[in-house]
Amino acid sequence: MPHRRGLTRRLGRDLLLQAVYISLAVLVGVFIAANVIPDFMIRQALEQEAAYYWDHVRANPGHPLPDTLNLTAYRDDVGSGAPAALAALELGYHRHAGAGETLIHVSEHGGKRLYLVFDVESVNRLLVLFGLIPLALALIVIYLSLYSGYRVSRRAVSPVVALAQRVQQLDPAEPDASLLELEEPLEPDSEIRVLSEALQGLVLRVTEFAERERRFTRDTSHELRTPLTVIKMAVDRLLQDAGTDSAATESLMRIRKSAEDMEQLTAAFLLLARESGQGLPTEWVCVNDIVSAELERAQLVNAGSGIKVELEEGCRLLVLAHDKVLASVIGNLLRNALSYTDAGSVRVQVGADSVTIEDTGPGMDAAEVERAFKPFQRGGRQRGGFGVGLTIVKRLSERFDWPVEVNSEPGSGTRVAVHFPDARTEPV
Repeated sequence: MPHRRGLTRRLGRDLLLQAVYISLAVLVGVFIAANVIPDFMIRQALEQEAAYYWDHVRANPGHPLPDTLNLTAYRDDVGSGAPAALAALELGYHRHAGAGETLIHVSEHGGKRLYLVFDVESVNRLLVLFGLIPLALALIVIYLSLYSGYRVSRRAVSPVVALAQRVQQLDPAEPDASLLELEEPLEPDSEIRVLSEALQGLVLRVTEFAERERRFTRDTSHELRTPLTVIKMAVDRLLQDAGTDSAATESLMRIRKSAEDMEQLTAAFLLLARESGQGLPTEWVCVNDIVSAELERAQLVNAGSGIKVELEEGCRLLVLAHDKVLASVIGNLLRNALSYTDAGSVRVQVGADSVTIEDTGPGMDAAEVERAFKPFQRGGRQRGGFGVGLTIVKRLSERFDWPVEVNSEPGSGTRVAVHFPDARTEPV
């Protein structure tokens, strides 16, 4: 699933959340302001108005009833008395919703009742006029400010977004640094321009480094093959000489083995160098054929060691790969198993999705297993070689998604399995 979170999306989402939070806060405030606060304040005012009136009545029985634009008062014994609808009310507060909403406060003093009728509708009109309309204008200003901030922020981060998109468009094989140049109409800030120039310089340096590495590896492998071939041909001619004694033959075999190891190491380094290039051509390769060829080559090198080599083929295993890469992985594992086995056997098993190589060598503890795939690690007992065989196996297996599993215990040998998740099988 593609990663779709971006700066502009996050910015828009955050500003939208701010607008939602502000709207919720405003709605709660409007509800409280329109329903709770006015009602509470009016009730408090009516209660104080009634207390004020009865205080004055005690001092002056003829004190006039309160009468304002929004407040009307009635008494049972004053004037025409209270309307029948009010006279039926109990003491306390009452809300009446008729032609106009009113709040009624009924109080009593000395057996006489006072009815204060307050016109709530006029308060609601004042609330709308002096409260809700300014609040709506304030909300409009806030929303416009948020939108303006979003536009400004988006314009500010747009060069960063464009730079990220151009980085995604870079071809890893041949990156073009000119794609990272930001020009009008993006108008990048100085910091973003510095980032763009730094990325361009990095791409150029990486490209130059990769090209130097490819040239060096190609030239080195080419130059090394010629002297190695000459050494092998000279050794072969000396071995064909009937007068060569056994000691000289043994020395010549060692020279030939070292030349072959050097040749294989050179080929492996060339494969690793090409790993970062265009990629190797692949085809369906039979693992069984690769195993047989590598076994034959390894047994020739280790002739006379007395190690029994067993091959178990449960099926024909086909892997989509480059044959030299596959041969390098399996060959290094086989040579490693034969090199660290003094006596006993090396068993190779071709399964439905893996190749397993098991030896009866000295084995390794957990610390040695952990270090086995690091460069120039050759085990506790130095057995020659360059100490990079398993490192090459690790890098190639990671490159082609072939998991490698190692199980080993001191004194019990080592078992290495290479898994091929996308392999297919055929009957033997």
